[in-house]
Amino acid sequence: MNLQQLRFFNEVVRQGLNISNAASALYTSQPGVSKQIKLLEEELGIEIFVRNGKRIVAITEPGKAVLEIAQRMLHDADNLKHVAEEFHSQNSGDLTIATTHTQARYALPPTVKQFIKRYPGVKLGLHQGSPTQIAEMLLDGEVDIGIATESLTLYDELITLPCYEWNHCVIAPPKHPLLEEKKLTLAKIAQYPIITYDFAFSGRGKINAAFDAANIRPNTALTAIDSDVIKTYVELGLGIGILAKMAFIPERDKHLRMMDASHLFKPSTTRIAIRKNEYLRGYTYDFIELFAPHLTRAVVAKAMHASPLAE
Repeated sequence: MNLQQLRFFNEVVRQGLNISNAASALYTSQPGVSKQIKLLEEELGIEIFVRNGKRIVAITEPGKAVLEIAQRMLHDADNLKHVAEEFHSQNSGDLTIATTHTQARYALPPTVKQFIKRYPGVKLGLHQGSPTQIAEMLLDGEVDIGIATESLTLYDELITLPCYEWNHCVIAPPKHPLLEEKKLTLAKIAQYPIITYDFAFSGRGKINAAFDAANIRPNTALTAIDSDVIKTYVELGLGIGILAKMAFIPERDKHLRMMDASHLFKPSTTRIAIRKNEYLRGYTYDFIELFAPHLTRAVVAKAMHASPLAE
């Protein structure tokens, strides 16, 4: 048994049991993948796949157990490489982050600027997606860090740590009648078409929960994954907007007016996520601390080695 066989096995599973796609992803031949998997089965003395002729159709029960161990071994092998990289080149390498548009556009820029200044030899990559996509990228090993508000805590394979809390606001064009209200209420907001986030993004669950608790059905005219898109359509007069307060910048959003809504919607928590048992480079710890100063290397390391999900 060797790591190559385990890697081939894992890739076939990743590719939906398609050997041809696995061979392509591994830059090898389809017969080569099949041969290595057969050798693995012979050495283990079990069948790890259910076959219909030459076609793989499922993973056997013992195969599932082998897969779990294989993935852990491959992960540990990658960690060994990271340890070597850490000692050979402490200030160079790659760091890839997956986050939502709101975080990438409004929360991360100061951290990115400081990090690049501190580590000019590190290639920094940013991927945007929904919280669910971010979690999947982390689990697949495509990114090193995930930053989002919703969903990340739903995955047992991830360690998530709270970074900061934030609130929503309501935006409207100048002279909109809602701006004349002395006290902003859910009932008054519901009188107008609402433009806000898609359900999976930026605390949308907190918005829905507030209206549900008040037994009010809002008129949601448009949803988007992008704070700037929400602001654009509010400027066009298509409705009022509910968005993350951090996404409203008075000096830039001069054609809009903002009303604080922190008394209407519960605060949301932006969280950072990393894979359990992952070896983190020194500069990865530094990036996390730059973004959330209370998440020091000691705090993160302790959470990484704790058995329950970190809170």
